[in-house]
Amino acid sequence: MDFAKLYRPTRFNSWQFIAFTGLIMSGGAELILRFLVARPLPVGYGWLYVCWAALFVVGSLVNLFGKPASAGHHHH
Repeated sequence: MDFAKLYRPTRFNSWQFIAFTGLIMSGGAELILRFLVARPLPVGYGWLYVCWAALFVVGSLVNLFGKPASAGHHHH
């Protein structure tokens, strides 16, 4: 089992990459709202992190335990 698929972005599948990007962007937006704009966060903003984490876990399970894509029909 290749655990690099859990922490190395070059080994992420698309679900993991979307979740990772979402976590970074949500964190950046929170910092901007808290410190630059000085506005309170919208109600339920913390649930974004839960959703991104859940998506990352699902993507990780698919990446670790999913079967590799078959070569398919390829012409040379």
